[in-house]
Amino acid sequence: SDLAGIGLDIDPIQQVERLARLTEKSGLDGVVCSAQEVKLIRDICAPSFLTVTPGIRPEGSDVGDQKRVMTPRQAKEAGVDYMVIGRPVTKAENSAQACSDILNTL
Repeated sequence: SDLAGIGLDIDPIQQVERLARLTEKSGLDGVVCSAQEVKLIRDICAPSFLTVTPGIRPEGSDVGDQKRVMTPRQAKEAGVDYMVIGRPVTKAENSAQACSDILNTL
C-alpha cells in the first residue's frame, strides 16, 4: 500500500529487483535493504554487490519500529554483508556485553 501511495503499482519484490539492478548498473557498491531481500539481490547482482541491513535484532529483543526483522544469525545465514544493530546495543545497560552476546550467537 505504501508503494501504491506514491504511484507505484508493482509488486514490492519487483521494485526491490528493479532498484537493485539500477543501483548496480549505476556503479554503486550496494544497497540498504531488508535482510528478507538479500537472497533475491544475491541472485540478480554480482557477488561483490554489498547489502546493508537495518532491523537486525538479537533474539528476544524489542523490535521497536522495525517491521521486517531478523536475528543476527538469520541475517548471517541469509548472506547479509553488514548488519545494522542499533538500539539493542545503544540502549543496553552494558553495550559492550550486548555486542559480545551478539557476536557469540554468530
